[in-house]
Amino acid sequence: MARTYGRLSRVSLPSATLALLLLLAPVRAEAQAGKVGLLGTLDAANYEHLVTAFVQGLRESGDPESRSVTFEPRYAGGRLARLPALARELVEAKPDLIVVWGDPAVKAARAATSTIPLVMIACDAVAAGLVDRLAGTSSNLTGVNCMSAEIASKRLGILRELRPGLSRVGILWNPDDPSKAVELSETRQAARAIGLQLQPEEVRDLAAINDAFPRLKQVDALIVLGDALTFYHRSLIADLAAANRLPTIYAFRECVDAGGLMSYGPNKSRMFELAGRYAARILKGARPADLPIEQPTQFELFVNAKAARALDLALPRTLLLQADHVIE
Repeated sequence: MARTYGRLSRVSLPSATLALLLLLAPVRAEAQAGKVGLLGTLDAANYEHLVTAFVQGLRESGDPESRSVTFEPRYAGGRLARLPALARELVEAKPDLIVVWGDPAVKAARAATSTIPLVMIACDAVAAGLVDRLAGTSSNLTGVNCMSAEIASKRLGILRELRPGLSRVGILWNPDDPSKAVELSETRQAARAIGLQLQPEEVRDLAAINDAFPRLKQVDALIVLGDALTFYHRSLIADLAAANRLPTIYAFRECVDAGGLMSYGPNKSRMFELAGRYAARILKGARPADLPIEQPTQFELFVNAKAARALDLALPRTLLLQADHVIE
């Protein structure tokens, strides 16, 4: 099921992704073999622009004199129970390394192999129990960590700037993702420091998302902690937030593209580009244990002016000046 740039195999990828990969061909690495497994929690369509960034990072770090890299993609389509089997399939395909994103997918890959190098894009690798520390992991795992302790206080500050009288904030979070418990704890601490009350709502499935909004009538704003579940249902959450007239901030810009009001978080494309650079170094012979897990250094604020108008919200000029992107 592998594919080499410039030639199609039986792997089913969106046409836009295939066209892009062909445009970027060939990607090469200085190794005797160059098969890269890809494992993600959602479906291929959700990853097109991120695969683009990964390929760019891989290409920029490659050696033009060596052989082409081939890819073995496996995507769970939001059905996390499929991840262990997909990870085992990838291991049986004997790739030279596996690129894996989303904490549940990283866990599945780690359970499937202790020898094949894993390059992850994870939310919080330490909180999820994937590694004990970010440097010197002494394992087959390295990559990029999405979390930063400053994110929680920054999101609350953005909401308070938008609504100066803010007193109570709702939180949608999935307790099945261990890193979300850490993120919730950090948000609680940040809220206490500025005198805000939180109303956390646990969401483990689609029904729980629908059921949560009637209980959020008393909050002034909402934070959606990003994981596979909330990302997959981002359009529904944006619609429910709009219907309930709740100013909402998300983890990922894709949620704003889907109609959400704001997002603040690390630059995902940059993280996938870094993962591509790490993959190239491993294909050239580097050991994952010698590559410290990267922390995010670039954070982006996306604002949807159209969504703000629908909520009759006046966006403060100070907030607009902070925004990296404003969708009109």
